[in-house]
Amino acid sequence: MTDSAALDTAERLLGQPLVLPLGPGEPEVGAEFRRLATEHTFGDSWSRPGLDDRSRALISVTIAATLGTQEPLRGQLRIALRSGVAKAEIVELFIHLEAYAGAARAFDSYQTALAVFAEHPDT
Repeated sequence: MTDSAALDTAERLLGQPLVLPLGPGEPEVGAEFRRLATEHTFGDSWSRPGLDDRSRALISVTIAATLGTQEPLRGQLRIALRSGVAKAEIVELFIHLEAYAGAARAFDSYQTALAVFAEHPDT
């Protein structure tokens, strides 16, 4: 998939354009890392047939929460809400996650989810 198609997929899932500016002190090659990661994630993975966006979103929230990657988790939670996953379903996901990944990881991820839920009071 082309860069622009991957960016189109990201925008559809996020509800806004994905902007990847270089951060302070980031070397120029960082732009290539961001491009490749975006192309692979939104171009190669999210665009595959076989699973709908809602299913992929639930899986992605679970992976990010299990790994304890809070910033990616925020993005995946936003995608999940935009993909029709209910807040109650996300809470159920964390209840299940607690049994397999541990209470501390699930609780930490749940706190991140609460902050994202506050951004989306009507979903």
